[in-house]
Amino acid sequence: MDDWDTVTKIGSKTTGGASQRETVVRGKAALNAAQRSGTIIGTEKKFATGNPTTKSAVEGQRLTKVDRSDDIVPVQKVNPEIGAAIRDRRSKDPYKMTQSDLAKKVNAQANDIKTLESGQAIKNQALLNKVARVLKISPKTGKPLDEEPAKASSSKK
Repeated sequence: MDDWDTVTKIGSKTTGGASQRETVVRGKAALNAAQRSGTIIGTEKKFATGNPTTKSAVEGQRLTKVDRSDDIVPVQKVNPEIGAAIRDRRSKDPYKMTQSDLAKKVNAQANDIKTLESGQAIKNQALLNKVARVLKISPKTGKPLDEEPAKASSSKK
């Protein structure tokens, strides 16, 4: 019988015959022992597509590239003019309140309001929008919003 006429069944559920099962050899020593015994050896390279361990190596390369970049991007801080506008608006009569009162209204820490007013805070647009909504000022310029429509309506008359 020729090699071309035989059928090889691989797996644990194969039945029939007392043929020798295929084994997976791990390591150099076992491979050399199989070669010395004269058995037929077939090697194949397995490619794992979608294996999460391969993706992490690529991600690590990206992170290394970012670490090596020379340009340092400064952190965006709140404009000091906006901080001054918040401080001025908070101290005026209809909105008169302390930093801790304003912090309670916007659900933030009093220290966050303090750094926001001093212009030292890292730009947090969500907090800035909340403060601007309570004090009725523009979050971009710090100008009062309730005085502008009054001027616009009086100029139309």
